[in-house]
Amino acid sequence: MRTVSTRASALILVAIAGLGLSACARGGAGAGRDLPYVARDVGTLYTAAKDRLDRHQYKVAAALFDEVERQHPYSVWARRAQLMGAFSYYLDADYTKAIAGAQRFLSVHPGNRDAPYAYYLIALSYYEQISDVTRDQKITMQAMDALGELSRRYPNTPYAADARLKLDLVRDHLAGKEMEIGRFYQQRGQWLAASMRFRSVVDQYQTTTHAPEALMRLTETYLALGVPAEAKKSAAVLGANYPGTDWYQRAYDLIQDKSPPPPKPIPVKYAPPAPPPTGTVTVEPGDDPVPAPRTPPAVTPSPTGPTTGGTTTGAGSPSGN
Repeated sequence: MRTVSTRASALILVAIAGLGLSACARGGAGAGRDLPYVARDVGTLYTAAKDRLDRHQYKVAAALFDEVERQHPYSVWARRAQLMGAFSYYLDADYTKAIAGAQRFLSVHPGNRDAPYAYYLIALSYYEQISDVTRDQKITMQAMDALGELSRRYPNTPYAADARLKLDLVRDHLAGKEMEIGRFYQQRGQWLAASMRFRSVVDQYQTTTHAPEALMRLTETYLALGVPAEAKKSAAVLGANYPGTDWYQRAYDLIQDKSPPPPKPIPVKYAPPAPPPTGTVTVEPGDDPVPAPRTPPAVTPSPTGPTTGGTTTGAGSPSGN
């Protein structure tokens, strides 16, 4: 009897486990985390992943490429699948996993011939996440570092050529962020803080499109700070490098005028006043009582002349006047 009950219990446990696996395969609570382990040869797995990639099913393709690496970690195709999985995550706009996959490939195969592409994939993943200049630019700095590393390590590859073009755009974007902050300080009359931002653009991003404006803004801030000699130097540099621009004309006019520009007014929005109360005013318990109206004192008729009434409307003045 014990043997029969033990076998029955084992069969029940196996059935429950099978139901759990089938539920996960149909999309239960664990669906989407990992593919169920089904032993397949490396060619079948890689072909299935490539087919899903061609059909633009990038998330499924990435999972199948990861499965190639999991089931056949020492095969030649596993190395290729590792990089293709990172590429699939990139196409799916899952940049965090794309960066992690490419970095894992570089840590395992640092001298592989596809290493330049892995660096390029990391740089692209950062580059695609760059936001506008009104937001934090941490991702932009990471993109600049990744693009610069690719250019230094593999300068003669086509990936490095594209990285250099994108690096110029990234630097221009960072200069735009500095100008945005500098103009913010300038509008509030914080001239020293503004000059530090504009000086940063001139020193670090002098090849960007924001350099002429930064020099003109420096001329403004130096005049406002009371150092006309530095303002003349900034205007001279602006005239030597960008002589035909409107920025130089504005700086030239400022130097000739020799008066600091006033800070730009900041619009202040006030809340509209509340309308006067209408109707009967009710005093709630605990509120201050409303004072009773005061009755004006009676006025004695003046002996110098008659009055038209016995009461007055003002303090001491007859009602008829």
